[in-house]
Amino acid sequence: MSDESSNPDAVTAAVVRSGVVAILRAPTADSFAAVATVLVDAGITALEVTLTSRGAIEAIAGLRRQLPESVAVGAGTVLTLDEAKAAVDAGASFLVSPVLDADLVSQSPVPFYPGTRTPTEIYGAHRAGAPLVKLFPAAGLGPQFLRDLRGPLPQIDIMPTGGIKIEDIADWLFAGAKAVGVGSPLIGDATSGGSLEALRARARHAVSAVTFARS
Repeated sequence: MSDESSNPDAVTAAVVRSGVVAILRAPTADSFAAVATVLVDAGITALEVTLTSRGAIEAIAGLRRQLPESVAVGAGTVLTLDEAKAAVDAGASFLVSPVLDADLVSQSPVPFYPGTRTPTEIYGAHRAGAPLVKLFPAAGLGPQFLRDLRGPLPQIDIMPTGGIKIEDIADWLFAGAKAVGVGSPLIGDATSGGSLEALRARARHAVSAVTFARS
């Protein structure tokens, strides 16, 4: 395993560098290998495999073998220590949750990005050791919420997730997000037999939005 895929700081740096974390969620993980290949080829180098997808642990192991070590492969919807351990054992280099459990954050052997929605939760996640704090669900709050939050809490790195459309990516990054998590607006129907070329176009659009916001 390379330093980048095993060093916690390097993992989070890789997630931030990608700018977009592609969230893979489907009834089964059977299609994730093909979808991931397209995403990585298009320039998205951080992938979150949600544990609600049947076969997710096996998919994480397969993606870790399949993809370059520079690609950050993580597990999402992690709610218990047992799930965290299984995901890390399979090769997940980061973990994501829709909720804040400070014990999970502090005990995780890899970077853990917990879900939060209020300033109190966000600060609690930061104090627990989260190097990147997930703002979830973010779409209903909007980029202005993040701008307002960054005033008193500039030291906390935020990753908005939930309902974010590709055309919203740049606005969130302009507002101060370190990265954004994007699920169905990016993945579309690609996990259920949809066009991989259409997925490639959406992924390139997302990468272009990151480049634009950071230029």
